[in-house]
Parts: sequence; C-alpha cells; structure tokens
Amino acid sequence: MNVEQLLGDKGREVISVQPHRTLAEVISTLTERRIGAVAVMGADGALVGILSERDIIRALGEHGAAALESAVSRVMTSKVVTCRYQTSVDELMELMTSGRFRHVPVVESGRVVGIVSIGDVVKHRVAAIEAESRAMRDYIAMA
Repeated sequence: MNVEQLLGDKGREVISVQPHRTLAEVISTLTERRIGAVAVMGADGALVGILSERDIIRALGEHGAAALESAVSRVMTSKVVTCRYQTSVDELMELMTSGRFRHVPVVESGRVVGIVSIGDVVKHRVAAIEAESRAMRDYIAMA
C-alpha cells in the first residue's frame, strides 16, 4: 500500500495556518479539529513549516504561558520532511521512525495534498495484520 491509498481511506483534508498566527489560535484549531499538527503555509500557498503539539509543548516549556502569544513562525518546524503519493507505507514508517516525528505532509506538484499521521499508519498496519490473521484462520479451518 502507498500513501495515496492511505489518504483515500482517511481523507485528504489539509488544515493549515499562516505563519503570523499565534500559538493560542493554533491550539484552538487543533482542539476543535481533534488533530495533532497543522501545515504552515505562506501567502503564496507554499509549505513553510509544520506545527505539532510537540512544538507547542517545547515552546511552553521554554517560555511559559508567554509562548501562547508567539507567532507560529517562531515555534514551527521549518525543515519539513514530506512524502509523495507513491511513497510506500513501509517507507513512510521508516521515515517517521528515523526522524522521530508523527506527522508527514504529502506533497504533489508543489502542493500539500494531505497529511499522514503515525495513527493513520498504525491503523493501516493493524487492519492488515487482522486481515492476515483472518485469512490464516480461514485457511486452517478449511484444511
């Protein structure tokens, strides 16, 4: 399975914010949408960063409550690792594991077309293992 198929199952909606927004505003968005990260997009629609719950916690730990008024651009991860539709789920798992991050934007033709989380990958892996287990049980029952 590849990322395109994964997005087909989970959806392709991309929640994004502008770099000048405050952390408090983004926290509100994350809470309302029940998500763990947002893409940070420049005025031209280009991906300039990603802001995750982990980035926010780090900022709060370093600066206390004052961090809530900080611009996203001061806290976001600007060196964003991305993937493409054709990236396999196995490659994506390796990318997430080695990079120690939980959200990867999917970019095609210079546009962000989705964001895949570690939860999406785990959900897929569990479903695949369950399907394999069912197939094995069915095979054994027929023997």
